Order: sequence, then C-alpha cells, then structure tokens
Amino acid sequence: MSAYVALLDGGAREERIEVTRTGPGTYEVRLRGKVHAVDAFRHDHGTLSLLVDGESYAATLDERGAKVHVRVRGSVHPVELLSERRLRLRRAPGTLTLPGKATVTAPVACQVVKVLARPGDPVKAGQPVVVVRAMGMENGLASPKDGRVVEIQAVEGQAVEGRAKLFAVE
Repeated sequence: MSAYVALLDGGAREERIEVTRTGPGTYEVRLRGKVHAVDAFRHDHGTLSLLVDGESYAATLDERGAKVHVRVRGSVHPVELLSERRLRLRRAPGTLTLPGKATVTAPVACQVVKVLARPGDPVKAGQPVVVVRAMGMENGLASPKDGRVVEIQAVEGQAVEGRAKLFAVE
C-alpha cells in the first residue's frame, strides 16, 4: 500500500489517497473512506483508459513538473500528487543545513566542462559551481548550502571517476 496526498485547487484542498496494487494494471484506491476498484491501461504517454468501479473513463494527462492537469469527460483538474513524506518536507520550516564543510563529488564518471567559481567565492544553496558532462548530457553540480567555496579540485577538460571530489563549500 502506498499513501499519497493529492493537492487540488492550487493546494487549497487536500485529499488523502491510499493505493494498493492488486494485479497487473489493477488497484484498490481508498479515497474519502471508500474503496474503489480501478483497472488502468496506459495507451501512450499521457493517455489512460480507466475502469473505476465498473464505469469507463478516458483520461489525458498533461504533466507540468510536479503538477498534472487531468482531463476527464471534458473537465480539466489540476492535481499535484505527493507522498506524505514529501509533503511534510515541503511544509518543514526553513532549511536544514549541516555545519562545517560540505563536499560535492562526481555522481558518475564524467568530464568537467566548466568551473564556475574559485576558492573564496560566496555561493548560495542551489547555485551551480561545476558543470560536468556524462552520457552526452551536461549537468550543473550545485552548492548544497549557502557559504563560501573553500576547495576546488575540478579542472576544466579533466575526466574524473564517479565519487571523485570536485569542490567543497563551508
């Protein structure tokens, strides 16, 4: 069983949903104290055929980040579906930051494309410090917290192994 919270009407309304998979494409969905038998078939990306308690529905899903706009029988319903844990984290006051030095390592073997900061530079949490390329895609590796860059081991053009130390922020 998986539990979710559906945020509806732009987050003004919440519904707790429990989903239990009962077989391939079949589920029991508990909503507002009632259990519904759901048979779901995905035709392609964004198109679903649903049987809910024996009644047939066609639904199209327009995914926009964490939000999904669900179109059923001509009506569009914006929904954001979160696990209960993710909802608690979202509602937690402030941010959690560990004191001391935070080291960022290469997630996989990659090549350093660009170094965007130098030791001593101030950085904000989420600010890219090093850009790497792996499997043909470039990704910015960001500072995990507000602080100052204290170490840069990354060198532009350098190939590094996964888990290689790239930079540190304090």
